[in-house]
Amino acid sequence: MRHLAPHRALRLSALLVASALIGACAGEEYHAESALEYAENAKREYEKGVRALEAENWEGATEILNELRRKYSYSRYARLAELRLADGDFEQDKFAEAISAYKAFAHDYPNDPETPYARYRVAKAQYDSVSQSVLMPPLEERDLAFVNDALRTISEFLSDYKTSPHHRELAYMKAVVMGLLARHELYVARFYLAESNFGAALARCEYALKTFEKSGLEPEALVLLGEVRMKEKERKKAREAFERVLALYPASPFVMPARRFLALLDAEAGAKGAPGEPSRAPAPAVMP
Repeated sequence: MRHLAPHRALRLSALLVASALIGACAGEEYHAESALEYAENAKREYEKGVRALEAENWEGATEILNELRRKYSYSRYARLAELRLADGDFEQDKFAEAISAYKAFAHDYPNDPETPYARYRVAKAQYDSVSQSVLMPPLEERDLAFVNDALRTISEFLSDYKTSPHHRELAYMKAVVMGLLARHELYVARFYLAESNFGAALARCEYALKTFEKSGLEPEALVLLGEVRMKEKERKKAREAFERVLALYPASPFVMPARRFLALLDAEAGAKGAPGEPSRAPAPAVMP
């Protein structure tokens, strides 16, 4: 048998050893996970991320949950990680980011058991955004698109999930948002009334009463409506508006202005000879 030269033999041995080491290292780095191991590892990373959130370690939680989504993208916990990342944004008052993430989850997984939670959190984040706006310029001076968005989201949730444990909370939130929008309409109506633009003022009052029913501002809106009717010389319709306040909202503080306006109408009617209507000349006698 032919022998290799010593230097060639040494080189060959080194190559064989290196190959063996590489193979061993590769074997150590790569280990095919079973389905059970895959799920357990995903769960462990998820729980680790949740603990970081609970400790308000926002940066650490984000890193863990994003790595979970990348590494275990086919697991149930990857979906849940999306929600927990949105929760992290919500807890930091990053409402725009949280709303976007919750909406994306609800859109991508409409039949997921967690979708009602995601939609509830969209409504909650939008409502909290509205609540934070008290630090901004007066509501009347701003674009109220975000308030209308909140009302629409809350109304859709209440319609779709009538037995939700969050139903009472969202019903309250809806009343608050409707009150804000109704208040804006009445503010604009008063502006038009001051400008003697009675038609526009009337339209705003009627819109508020029709669109934001049960906002809590109905007595105020009715008194303002009656006042506009008086300016338009529609005394009968004005009287009807004021009397609705007395009949439907007897405990409201707007009962007092309603009574004052009714007294004015009565005084005018007494002076003109016809209750609630302008006096008319008597009809000529019919000759036999």
